[in-house]
Amino acid sequence: MIQTKDKIKVMRAEDLPIQIGKEVQMKGMSIALFRLSNGDIRAVENRCPHKNGPLAEGIVSGEFVFCPLHDWKISLLTGEVQKPDDGCIQTYEVEVINGDIYIYICNLQKEASPLASF
Repeated sequence: MIQTKDKIKVMRAEDLPIQIGKEVQMKGMSIALFRLSNGDIRAVENRCPHKNGPLAEGIVSGEFVFCPLHDWKISLLTGEVQKPDDGCIQTYEVEVINGDIYIYICNLQKEASPLASF
């Protein structure tokens, strides 16, 4: 398998409030964007692994988001659910270029089969 990345512009950084989630749809996926209090921007799967709660509606504290349904604490850096709960969500690489936020989405492609030699 060959892995490639698509770089997708999603919004202006100035339009993303501090510690307030924003849902964006891309390639059929729901992604939650967050600007942390230190200014860092994070992107994660917009779905709590417990009951599919919309994380973009959660409360942000430090580098964690708390699911709005049952208060599960999830790292915005690693996607790991914090103890005593268990689970993980997808995180996405983010880059800000000239004030625009870009998210990198990985694609897996099958390698071409080598031609048979005669």
